[in-house]
Amino acid sequence: MTENSMHPVDLGSDAELANFENESAGDATEGMRRAKVDLPLLRLKRDEDRRLAAGHLWVFSNEVDTQATPLTAFTPGQSVEVRSAKDKFMGYGYVNPNSLISARLVSRNVDYGPSKSLFVHRLLIARSLRDRLYPEPFYRLVYGESDGLPGLVVDRYDDILVVQMATAGMEVQKAAIIEALVQVMKPRGILLKNDSSAREQEGLDSYVEVAVGEVPDSVRVSEAGLHFMAPLAHGQKTGWFYDQAANRAQFLGNTRGAKRILDVCGYLGPWGIRAAAGTQAQVTMIDSSAAAIEHATANAKANGVSFEGLKGDAFATMEALHEAREKFDLVILDPPAFVKRRKDSHKGAAAYRRLNQLAMQLMNRDSLLVTCSCSYHLEPQALEGAVQKGARHLGRFVQVLASGGQSADHPVHPAIPETRYLKAFLARVTPE
Repeated sequence: MTENSMHPVDLGSDAELANFENESAGDATEGMRRAKVDLPLLRLKRDEDRRLAAGHLWVFSNEVDTQATPLTAFTPGQSVEVRSAKDKFMGYGYVNPNSLISARLVSRNVDYGPSKSLFVHRLLIARSLRDRLYPEPFYRLVYGESDGLPGLVVDRYDDILVVQMATAGMEVQKAAIIEALVQVMKPRGILLKNDSSAREQEGLDSYVEVAVGEVPDSVRVSEAGLHFMAPLAHGQKTGWFYDQAANRAQFLGNTRGAKRILDVCGYLGPWGIRAAAGTQAQVTMIDSSAAAIEHATANAKANGVSFEGLKGDAFATMEALHEAREKFDLVILDPPAFVKRRKDSHKGAAAYRRLNQLAMQLMNRDSLLVTCSCSYHLEPQALEGAVQKGARHLGRFVQVLASGGQSADHPVHPAIPETRYLKAFLARVTPE
């Protein structure tokens, strides 16, 4: 949770939400019932309905009864009705015969299938949660499976929305999703940032386009009273990493004594700038992107923070800083995922150990370390283990002061462990 999570705000009144419900109610029943009648059937093998019954939304290709319902009979993104081997209704979803995850559920209600009305309903629920949690309109509005919309991500920057559709099913429903977003959010602009690597696995093209209104090159993001500019069309992911906001709020209140701060893989600088704001601390940021450093430099200046950007590979640049005998009071590690597949876990853990060990070589005798991993396949204990192994190699002593995960606008679905991916630790590092 963020520091403001207990203060609901009125970005949309109850009356307005009720009006949205009423506007869609008239066509909802008719549209859903047509879907119920017309949707083709996807049949599961015997006993392969247990995970769905427990709440998961995915159907893997080896769980489909391909004798009864051949996957080759479907087109990517086609809407389907999923039933068990005993003919029990499991839900409505969409299918991709070319993917290991061959189907994803979007509704378990027999009267409500895929349609604009369903998307409106899901968006209303998603928005009501964020309105309760955040005092300003800067957050992840839709987080895929956790908001009942698998394959869809929507980030909100006030009246601008950035949308990612990672699956064929969401791509097929693009027009309905955009209409629902316009109805519920009334945005000034919608950007489709459909350039993620996940689309390749779904057999989808990569593209970035404005779907509604006008979208500026960069937008303002507010966090903890600070203001940042985030590039959208040419930025990483959807422009900003909202998932770390709660960790920044929790961790950085304990780092005010730091005079020199190293922010590794800093992107637009929210970690380092937020840590140094209001102090005389000097921030040094490492990033491989010249554009990111340019944006971070401007963000630091706008927030009155002393800043130096170093372009280069994180490992090589940290080694160069060590050779130059540079020392820091706070080192922040927020790298991209080193473990994208389970089989890469061992190699990835070694990379995290090396990164954390390099960080400790750059730390003063009594310093603080923020270390993060967005690798789903790396367990929190493995990240802690990587830190400890690096410390033992250098003869350093580590105390974990706090731990965190993704912010509340990235809620975890209890039946879908894949929705819990981010882990972060604040640690103190001293001599033995």
